[in-house]
Amino acid sequence: MADVAARAGVSGQTVSRVVNGSPRVDPATRSRVTAAMDALGYRPHRAARALRTGRTQTLGLVATTLATTGNSRMLQAVADAATDRGYSLVVATLGGETIETAFERLRDQGVDGAIVLNEATASARDAAVPDDLRLVVVDAPVADRFDVVQTAHAEGAAEAVRYLLGLGHRTVHHLAGPTGSFSADERERGWREALAAAGAQTPEPLRGDWSAASGHARGVELPAEATAVFAANDQMALGLLRALAESGRPVPEEVSVVGFDDVMDAADYRPPLTTVRQDFDTLGACAVEVLVSRIETTGPPRLVSISAELVVRASSGPVSH
Repeated sequence: MADVAARAGVSGQTVSRVVNGSPRVDPATRSRVTAAMDALGYRPHRAARALRTGRTQTLGLVATTLATTGNSRMLQAVADAATDRGYSLVVATLGGETIETAFERLRDQGVDGAIVLNEATASARDAAVPDDLRLVVVDAPVADRFDVVQTAHAEGAAEAVRYLLGLGHRTVHHLAGPTGSFSADERERGWREALAAAGAQTPEPLRGDWSAASGHARGVELPAEATAVFAANDQMALGLLRALAESGRPVPEEVSVVGFDDVMDAADYRPPLTTVRQDFDTLGACAVEVLVSRIETTGPPRLVSISAELVVRASSGPVSH
C-alpha cells in the first residue's frame, strides 16, 4: 500500500479509502490510485482486511433449491449485484438440513450477512438466527426481525386478471402454485381480489407445483367452459399450453393464457406467452443493497416492493362468441 501511495503521490490513508470504496476520494485521485495499483500488481488482501475491519466482504445466499427458474435467476442477479459492490458470494442450499444449520455453516465461513430466497423464507421466519448474522429475505411477508424485498405479486396478478376481463372473458380460471409459497399465495390473492372487484365468479383454482408437468396435468382437468386462465408461473403455463393443444382447444382463439415471471423463453412459446414480468435483476440488486446497508448501519427493518409489468403477447385475445 505504501508503494501504491508513493507511485500515485498520495497518502496511505487515501489508498486505503480507494481500496475500501470510500466516496471521500475525488475521481481524478481515485483514477491515479487505481492506475498505480494496476501498474504494481497490487491486490487487497481479504484476510488481512477482515482482521482489521471485522468484515470479510462476503455475503451468503440460502435457497431450498437452485433448480427452479426463479431461484436460479435470483442467484445470478444477486451474484452480479454482489460483485458490483465488491462482495463475494457463498451459496447454501438446504437439501435435508435445517435452515439453522445453513445459517451456522455460513457464519462459520465468515459471511457478513445473508439473503434468503423464496421458499426458504418460510423456514427463516421462525428460525433461530445468530445474533451477528444480518438477514434480508426475498419474497416473504413483512417481518420485524429482518429486512424484506419482494415483488408486488398480488398487484401483478390483479393486472393480468383485469386485462383478461377487459377482453370480454366472463371470468378467469387460475392455475395456482403450491400452498404455503408466499409468491403463490400472493398471486392467488391478487387473482381473487380482481375477480371480486369486477363482480366476476371465482372458479375453484387448479393447483400445481411450479413445474411444466404439473401445468400439463392440471390443464387436462381444465373445465370445458373456461375461456381464460391465469397461471402462477410460466413453466406451468407451458404445460397448460401443451394440454390445450392436445385437447384441440386453440390458444388464444378458444382459451387465453397468461403466465407470471417472463422467463427467457416465454416469447418463444407457441404461441408466445402473455405474462407478468418479474424484474429479477432489480430484485437481486435491491436485496444486495439492503443487506450491505444493514451490515454497515443500524435502523428499523425495511420493506422494499418491486412492481411487476404485464407483457402482452399472442397467447391472449378477445373472447370468441
